[in-house]
Amino acid sequence: MKKHYNIIIAGAGGIAEAVALLLNEWSELTPTIFIGDRSLPKAQNVAQWIQEGSTKPSNIKAYHLPENGISDEMKAILQQGDIILDCLPGSQAPRIAQFAKDYELHYANLTEYVSETEKIITLAKGAKTAFILQTGLAPGYIDLLAHGLFLQFCKDYKVNTVDKLELKVGALTKHAVAPHFYGFTWSPVGVATEYLKDTIVLRNYIKTTLPSLSERATIIINGTAYEEDLTSGGAADLPDALIGKVNSLSYKTLRFPGHYAWVDKQISNFKNSNDLIKQLQQKMESVIPHIEDDQIVLYAAVEGKDEEGILRRREIVKQILPLKVGKNQLRAIQTTTAAPLAQAAQLLLEGNYSGILLQSQIDPFLFLNGKFITNVYGKF
Repeated sequence: MKKHYNIIIAGAGGIAEAVALLLNEWSELTPTIFIGDRSLPKAQNVAQWIQEGSTKPSNIKAYHLPENGISDEMKAILQQGDIILDCLPGSQAPRIAQFAKDYELHYANLTEYVSETEKIITLAKGAKTAFILQTGLAPGYIDLLAHGLFLQFCKDYKVNTVDKLELKVGALTKHAVAPHFYGFTWSPVGVATEYLKDTIVLRNYIKTTLPSLSERATIIINGTAYEEDLTSGGAADLPDALIGKVNSLSYKTLRFPGHYAWVDKQISNFKNSNDLIKQLQQKMESVIPHIEDDQIVLYAAVEGKDEEGILRRREIVKQILPLKVGKNQLRAIQTTTAAPLAQAAQLLLEGNYSGILLQSQIDPFLFLNGKFITNVYGKF
C-alpha cells in the first residue's frame, strides 16, 4: 500500500490474523486495521499477536462483530473504513457485503460457496465501490494462475482455443497415516462441503455440472504420487469465462493415495442422512487430527495444438511451505490464502473499480506479480 488506508477485517480466525499481519508487515505505508469477531477477547488476542509479531509499528484495533444486526461501534468503524476483508464463514458473506454496499466500502471475500456468491453479485449491482469475490487460494490464486497460463499459451502459439485447462490444489500435511491418509490443515466443514457439492466444469466447450469425487486419477508431481478428484468451488467463474475456448476445464483437489477411498466408504455409510455434509464433517473430525506443519501443492496445466497442429503442454507446479512473517510463523494454508486477499485489497484501493470483479476479470499478470503474491508464491 502506497497510501494510508483504514482496513476492516471481519473475523479473527487463522486467515484473518494472517492477512492482518501481511498487510501490516508488507505494506509500504502501514494501514490502520480493525479486526472484529463475535468474541471480542479473540479479536483482542489477535490484535495483540500482530502488534507483538510485526517488525513495524502497527495500529490494530479490535472490535466486537455482532452475529446479527449492527452495533453503534461497528457503524462508527464502517464510516471510517475504506475496505472490508471478509474472513467469516461463507454463509455470512451476503450480510457483510451488504454492509460494504451500504457504507460505500470496497469488499473482498474468500468463500467458495456458489449460492452466496450469486447473492453478492446481485446486491453489488450499481454499487459505487468494487467487490472481488473468491479471492483466496482455491478459488482465487489458482484461477488467476490457470487463466494467465491459458492467455500466454494462446498468445505464444497463435491460437484461440485449447483442449485442456487443469487446476489442482492440495492443502496437505507432510506425512499421512492409515486409514484416512489425511490431516486437517484448514476448515473441516470446508473439506466436507467441497467433497459433497457438485462441481462446475467445461466439457466439449460447454459448461456443465458433475458430482464431486467422480473423476479420480493419479498424478505424479515432482516424483510424488497424489490422487486427484473433482471438488466444488475451486474453478471460480472460469467455466463461464472460457465457454467455447476450452474443451475440458476441471478443478481437482490433490490428496495422498488412499484418502478418497476412505471418504467414499464414510459417505456410503451416511447415504440416507438428511445432512450428509454435517455427518461427514463429524466423522472426519472424530478420527482425523489437526496438524500445524503443513504444505500446499498446486498444479496448473494447459494443453492444446499450436497453429501448426503440434500438440503442446505447459505446466506450473509450486510447493509452498510454512513461512515466517515478521516474528511470527504462519502455516502454508494461511499465507497462500491471505496473500491473494491482501493483493485484492491493494488492487481495489489503488485502482479504479466498481461493481463485481470476478476472478476472470482481473488482469492475471498484474495480480500474480504483485508484492503480496510474489512474497509467498514467487513470480508468475
